Amino acid sequence: MEDTEKLISYKDVYINQQEVCVLENVDLELNKGEFIYLIGKVGTGKTSLLKTFYGELEILSGEAKVLGFDMKNIKRSKIPSLRKRLGIVFQDFQLLTDRTVRDNLKFVLKATGWKNKAQIDDRIEEVLREVDMEGKGYKMPNQLSGGEQQRIVIARAILNKPDIILADEPTGNLDPETGVKIVELLRSICESGSAIVMSTHNLQLVEKFPGIVYRCEDHHIKEITNEFYNEHNDSKIDDVSEMM
Repeated sequence: MEDTEKLISYKDVYINQQEVCVLENVDLELNKGEFIYLIGKVGTGKTSLLKTFYGELEILSGEAKVLGFDMKNIKRSKIPSLRKRLGIVFQDFQLLTDRTVRDNLKFVLKATGWKNKAQIDDRIEEVLREVDMEGKGYKMPNQLSGGEQQRIVIARAILNKPDIILADEPTGNLDPETGVKIVELLRSICESGSAIVMSTHNLQLVEKFPGIVYRCEDHHIKEITNEFYNEHNDSKIDDVSEMM
């Protein structure tokens, strides 16, 4: 692929958390239209890596580009511009519990520069339709099931039609059937144009919905796509090769 399609490019990157090395020698690329899984045990650096993509965690050394931004030297004033082009899906939802679904989404649009009331209303209706939550805008978060709340979190993430969606264990608090539906939704969003990086412990989902697989282990990250699908005897490996 041409450089213009490289959305994330990390070369020999070192990541520390509170002065402790979490990951070293990180080499990773994300191109337009790709779906990347980050797998590995708790504490192996998956969330830390995701945090570097949106400027929450600093990069000490190496070359790190996200959507053209130099993440090693990015100025704090530039981070809002970067984050406007990213959608972030958290495991624990992080919805504002004191307002309706619609007002949660409106808050994000206003915070990212939307001013026209009709355009705001139209975009909210559009994303609610996309995540199959039409007609639920009036509800409070605590009136929704876990799966419904996660759909709203995804709606929030796609409001500004991001180039990349970062999903940190998006199915971690959901039952298996609901988890499958959430990944189906993310895959459909990927097919519509947003590249996706998703961390997960659920290897059954990785098997069911093939993507590019990176494993975090022993302070390192390694691309293991072919190895993973061969090991799991998954005939869908052909689908992966088409994505790369």
